[in-house]
Amino acid sequence: MALPQWGYVHQSGCHSRGEYARDEEGDGFHEVHVNTLEGFWSLLRSWLRPHRGISQEKLPLYLGFFEFVHNVRRRGQALLGSLLDTLLQPIACPQNPI
Repeated sequence: MALPQWGYVHQSGCHSRGEYARDEEGDGFHEVHVNTLEGFWSLLRSWLRPHRGISQEKLPLYLGFFEFVHNVRRRGQALLGSLLDTLLQPIACPQNPI
């Protein structure tokens, strides 16, 4: 699994034991829970619904754009600014020498 290589830690909960969230540090904040991923998929389904079908060939492009929008948490002109900032970074355009 590539998650650790990308800087993420994978943790899980055991639904059969009634575990849906876990506060590992005892600070009242549940660090491990399933709502984040389930919420992400719910938002993705709602976002894709108006498109009424997407080819499997183009699905990675739609998913990548949705992931970007979700991660920057901006809409409208602020989203456009974030997109341009990302696209104009030298590492995003390897054909342009630094």
